[in-house]
Amino acid sequence: MQSAACKEDFKDDGNQGKKNDKDAQEKEKVKKENEDLKDKKISEYGQTLLDNNRKDHKIHLLSIIGEIEGHECLPQHNKTTKYEHVLPQLAAIEDSTEIDGLLILINTVGGDVEAGLAIAEMIASLSKPTVSLVLGGSHSIGVPLAVSADYSFIVPTATMIIHPVRMNGTVIGVTQTFEYIEKIQHRIIKFVVEHSGITYPDFKNLMLDTNQLAKDVGSILVGEETVEHKIINEVGGIKEALAKINEMIDAGNRK
Repeated sequence: MQSAACKEDFKDDGNQGKKNDKDAQEKEKVKKENEDLKDKKISEYGQTLLDNNRKDHKIHLLSIIGEIEGHECLPQHNKTTKYEHVLPQLAAIEDSTEIDGLLILINTVGGDVEAGLAIAEMIASLSKPTVSLVLGGSHSIGVPLAVSADYSFIVPTATMIIHPVRMNGTVIGVTQTFEYIEKIQHRIIKFVVEHSGITYPDFKNLMLDTNQLAKDVGSILVGEETVEHKIINEVGGIKEALAKINEMIDAGNRK
């Protein structure tokens, strides 16, 4: 016959077992919710956290894809990057004590100038190491976005189209309008020059070249040409980009 104390021990063991099962289920639920959230961030915003590397660094991955959407909504069938999604995320990255660096993947046709410059300025002002990688193309306002990082890469087949500022809708043909467009263009050139190795006259000459684009003004640069013009730092892919940002995090300082 079992004593009352033994029965009590069995009861305690049973309660502890149930508690352990409940804890395990709760942990599994949290894990599943985190995975679902991660998948949602990738599918909806093109963002995720790279945290399974050997160095235990937490690198936020941001994709700038399609057209940069500004104050006006683009058609639903357009692939877009919405600046109202990106700006708060960049602020959260700066504020986070867990994220060590930012890797930006770029494949954009350009888009809204003000929105693109706003994103570029935010990236440039981050205190954490940043690396950009141009895949496919980084055209128009995509050029400032590519050079806004501390270090930039481009794959061999990717392109950059550099052209003057274009205005949508009706343009009033008065002096003030042209001066306004000139100021916008100056802001773009100044930003690129300050965040890369190209000079102001050289970049402006690429903008105004009449020999490369049929029925248009501007230049197309492919892969290595962007490095030769000192716009992009280096030709490379995801392997080189990840190695560089890990190196920068280890060094503990910006370029």
